[in-house]
Amino acid sequence: MNDAITTLPLLERRTLAESAYAHLRELLVSGRVAPGERLSLRDLSEALGVSVMPVREAVSRLIADRALEVAPNRAVRVPVMTRAQFRELAQVRAGIEGWAASLAATTRSPAQLDGIAAAEAAMRKARASADPSIAVALNRDFHFAIYRAAALPTLLEVIGGLWLKAGPVINLDLRHSNDRLSAGHALRCHAAALAAIRDGRPEAARNAVAEDITRAADFIIEKGGLPEAPAG
Repeated sequence: MNDAITTLPLLERRTLAESAYAHLRELLVSGRVAPGERLSLRDLSEALGVSVMPVREAVSRLIADRALEVAPNRAVRVPVMTRAQFRELAQVRAGIEGWAASLAATTRSPAQLDGIAAAEAAMRKARASADPSIAVALNRDFHFAIYRAAALPTLLEVIGGLWLKAGPVINLDLRHSNDRLSAGHALRCHAAALAAIRDGRPEAARNAVAEDITRAADFIIEKGGLPEAPAG
């Protein structure tokens, strides 16, 4: 049999696994699953319209990324972070994502600036929305509009990995209430970041994004949504 034909099924499987991985990454980064939530391979495969095999491959990759974990009962679940772990992750994010914002202040194109401004405006409008889950996607859109403008694909990949771990936690409260949005910290920091990037002020852009991340972490920790120590 022709070698090209014999390798075709493997290529198709790899494509499905990559697609499943991309979809599951988005699920985590956008905060649409919560810490501790169990994920059924069968339910995921049915939702994606594929067999269990590519989903299993995608989940295995996410476990290797430490974005998912296997519980003692062998169930796959979203990891639960302690307060100390989340605080550490927030500190790393503030440094790296703040740097990305500082780069965006000098590298962004006019079209990218328009995209950042549009995302910031949409987030402000979401403050009055009756559906707080809308803010989850809009917050991510704003941040990644900035990070893409930094024009460093490797840096964007690193930040994506950080959001894989942080997404379920940082968006948990936004999924259920708009308290953090109503407090105004995020909107003020977003407006400051936009102004700094528009005016070409790298250090101000860095500080605005770092403050946004730090204040969000403080808010979530003070609200008591994270455990002091690992479970069991």
